[in-house]
Amino acid sequence: MDDRLPRHFRPLTGTEPFSFACHPGVPCFTECCRELDLALTPYDVLRLKNHLRMHSATFLERYVIIEHDPQMVFPVCYLTMVDDGRASCVFVRPRGCSVYADRPGACRAYPLGRGAARRSDGTIGEQLVLVREPHCRGFDEPDRQDARQYFADQGLDDYNRYNDPVTRLLQHPRIRQGFRPDRQQLDRYILALYNLDGFRREMSEGRIALQRPLTPAELQGLAGDDRQLLLLAIRWLLQDYFG
Repeated sequence: MDDRLPRHFRPLTGTEPFSFACHPGVPCFTECCRELDLALTPYDVLRLKNHLRMHSATFLERYVIIEHDPQMVFPVCYLTMVDDGRASCVFVRPRGCSVYADRPGACRAYPLGRGAARRSDGTIGEQLVLVREPHCRGFDEPDRQDARQYFADQGLDDYNRYNDPVTRLLQHPRIRQGFRPDRQQLDRYILALYNLDGFRREMSEGRIALQRPLTPAELQGLAGDDRQLLLLAIRWLLQDYFG
């Protein structure tokens, strides 16, 4: 076991089988929805705000805590928790998740974790871990699968497709060389990646400069396709930060 991994984590290959299932019949059902710090990716927010039919700025105001840690290069967006003594997820109900169809990627992946790193050739390398917490009784279930099958069953391929491009920004070589965004650039980071509706308005009204012409897919993003708009936002931030 890798000593650098947290307790209860162990490395896992994509084809290594494990037994696990989660459903209302499992004794610990929804326990993993409590007492956690749930960091949200831009694609998580995209899916959740559309599920709730909210403007992204309203979603951020109501459901997100933005943490600016001086030790971190970029701010981290956390889902707010209910002050019920157990720090329960704001979307958990007695029968389960109220936003299940668009739940965050970390919730879909549990009890697996996936770390993505951009290689020098631009491809994505990944590290998988199995998280076996003492409270979880899902491991007693007979369902057996490997990580690839589990990710596909949980709909994670779509999440990885739109989360992985963000590594172009988060793991840019200039950051390893010491680049740190200023406060205005950090504000633009939140606008572009997490407040997509606000970013679309700023783009449409000409207040954001971006190298033109836009591709057909990027034009679709401005017209209403949030997924394409997210990819456009990543390109704009790369231009804004690194030229």
